[in-house]
Amino acid sequence: MNSDPGRAIGADPRPLIGEPLPLDLLNSRWIDESGEHDLLEYPGGVGIWLSSAGLADTAPHNQETLDALLATRTALAALLDGKADSAQAVDGLNETLRHGRLRRRLGPEGPETVIDTDSPSWLPAWKAADAYLRLLEENPGRIRKCANSECVLHFYDISKSGGRRWCSMAVCGNRTKARRHYTRHKRSAPVPDADR
Repeated sequence: MNSDPGRAIGADPRPLIGEPLPLDLLNSRWIDESGEHDLLEYPGGVGIWLSSAGLADTAPHNQETLDALLATRTALAALLDGKADSAQAVDGLNETLRHGRLRRRLGPEGPETVIDTDSPSWLPAWKAADAYLRLLEENPGRIRKCANSECVLHFYDISKSGGRRWCSMAVCGNRTKARRHYTRHKRSAPVPDADR
C-alpha cells in the first residue's frame, strides 16, 4: 500500500469518472487490458481522486484520509456487489457515518447546513456515504454494475428509459457486442471438409 498518499500528480487515469460520489469512489478500482488497478494505491492517488471528485481542498492528502476512503469503499462494494455479510457492510457504512453529522445554522445569507466531521480527513468518506444514502432514497434501482461480467465499474443510470447497461458503450458495450458477433459468426462458419 502507498505509505504517502501525497498531493495529486497528474490526471485521473480511470476509464469512468464523474459518477455520483459513492460510485466514483468504488470506481477508483478498475480492470483493463493491462490488469487490475487501484487509484488509491498510486503515488498521489488520494490527491488525484479528491481533485477529480471536486474535493481537493476539503481534506488533507494523508494516511488518515486514505484509510477512511478505503474503509468506506469496502463497505460500499460489499453493499452493492453482495459479496460480503450485509450486516457487516451496513455496520461498515454506518461506522463512516458516525464520523460526521449535519449541523444547521444561520449564516450571512440565511439558513445553512454544514457538515461537521471528527477530523477533516473523514469529510470525503463521510460525503460519499451520505451521498449513497441519498441515491438509495431517490432511486436505488438506478445504481448499477456494468453488465460486462469482466468489468467492476458502477454507474447511476440517468437515462430517460432507465435502460443503461454498460459503464461505457464505447468500451464495455462495444466489446460485448463484438464478442457476441464473433461467437455468432464462428458458430455459423462452414466446417472444412476433412476429405479434401
